[in-house]
Amino acid sequence: MTGGGLLVAGTTSDAGKSVVTAGICRWLVRQGVKVAPFKAQNMSLNSFVTREGAEIGRAQAMQAQACRVEPTALMNPVLLKPGGEQSSQVVLLGKPVGELSARGYHGGRQQQLLGTVLDCLAELRGTYDAVICEGAGSPAEINLRRTDIVNMGIARNAGLPVLVVGDIDRGGVFASFFGTVALLSPEDQALVAGFLVNKFRGDVSLLEPGIDMLHGLTGRHTYGILPFQHGLGIDEEDGLRVSLRGTVRESNVAPPVGEDVLRVAVCAVPLMSNFTDVDALAAEPGVVVRFVDRPEELADADLVIVPGTRGTVRALEWLRERGLAEALKRRVADARPVLGICGGFQVLGEHIEDEVESRRGHVEGLGVLPVRVRFAREKTLTRPAGEALGAHVAGYEIHHGVAEIHGGEAFLDGCRVGQTWGTHWHGSLESDGFRRAFLREVAAAAGRRFVPAPDTSFAALREEQLDRLGDLIEQHADTDALRRLIESGAPQGLPFIPPGAPA
Repeated sequence: MTGGGLLVAGTTSDAGKSVVTAGICRWLVRQGVKVAPFKAQNMSLNSFVTREGAEIGRAQAMQAQACRVEPTALMNPVLLKPGGEQSSQVVLLGKPVGELSARGYHGGRQQQLLGTVLDCLAELRGTYDAVICEGAGSPAEINLRRTDIVNMGIARNAGLPVLVVGDIDRGGVFASFFGTVALLSPEDQALVAGFLVNKFRGDVSLLEPGIDMLHGLTGRHTYGILPFQHGLGIDEEDGLRVSLRGTVRESNVAPPVGEDVLRVAVCAVPLMSNFTDVDALAAEPGVVVRFVDRPEELADADLVIVPGTRGTVRALEWLRERGLAEALKRRVADARPVLGICGGFQVLGEHIEDEVESRRGHVEGLGVLPVRVRFAREKTLTRPAGEALGAHVAGYEIHHGVAEIHGGEAFLDGCRVGQTWGTHWHGSLESDGFRRAFLREVAAAAGRRFVPAPDTSFAALREEQLDRLGDLIEQHADTDALRRLIESGAPQGLPFIPPGAPA
């Protein structure tokens, strides 16, 4: 296989494009194929820092891990980080280049980036045997097709075959498959090779007549029917669109090692970023992680986390409006554990000077940590490592805020006062020894007879999860047909399905 490629599109957002892409990548690498992921344009508040200091979507970092390669900026050349409903920070090749409204971006800036996107894809295809690309939303967004650089725009320019994924668990999958194709131009339709059914529950034989009828209507093959499986929604993309209110992060099924469980409440602040930080906690047997937005929900929590956010000042106001700010202060006064990460660390400080993100100037923080924050125009993007709590720890930093610390006990790049902890480091809890040491401290402060499991390896659990995705493709997809598609492109002579794209 040389320079092969595929675009994994979806009938909707959350159809399963990210996990299907990762699954195809892991299946291919287990077949000895040198493969890389690619997403031309990603909208996400969950991001990652590569070794060269570039910011990309966490989904592409996860897919790179599925490929067993180091993630680079080439794999996600355009990242949009929402700052609200109407504007986003544009990150190009791993570095922020400005803020744009949705109208400004789709009105011309997006199309200007097509050349950069195609160059990145071409470089990857020249280096790897295959590149598995992920689309965004739906390829049939007819209002955006003219400037599209992530779905059919990239497929047409790069000659990529397209596999359309549909979430049958939502219902209406056949109409979605048919309608997606029928709203594309003849030139776009010629690249849509077929479909992949995702999240199917029940007897496949009951679905097969519909698959046959879909083939009769469209002339296109269904490349697999993937069964519904719990716990595969790793490294979600869009922290703005997905509400986590009341969500319980899926936990390890093993019982707690000690006599007690440990309850973790995560404040579901607006524009929450990198909420994947808590996945390593949820992987610990006996740790229950839930997202909350009411002060009474902090009462039985053994640890409260104020997570990262794309809008630090807005999150601070939200905490005050909902009464969570006072609840957090009471916890601190009672020496009950609180952890602030990145933006959450900043809101715990004394004050914030922000002429960059919110442009609100001087804003008083919660005042529970001896920290003053000034927002710099240049974003900090690093991969720090060190020692803390007697264990090795590594993480990554993504922030404009610069912290001036004038007290407390050193904790990573931040500080600790009593049982209140603050750091800019994302991902630190993925370091197993450090996470166990931190949880022991939390359990002791909370008076819980919780004992961290001695052998939980977050990296090994992530590898197992990626292998499960590869198994889904290997066991439930037509891998021979899929490989031909990646190697040779879309089949010739695929029929046109009217009406096609509007003029």
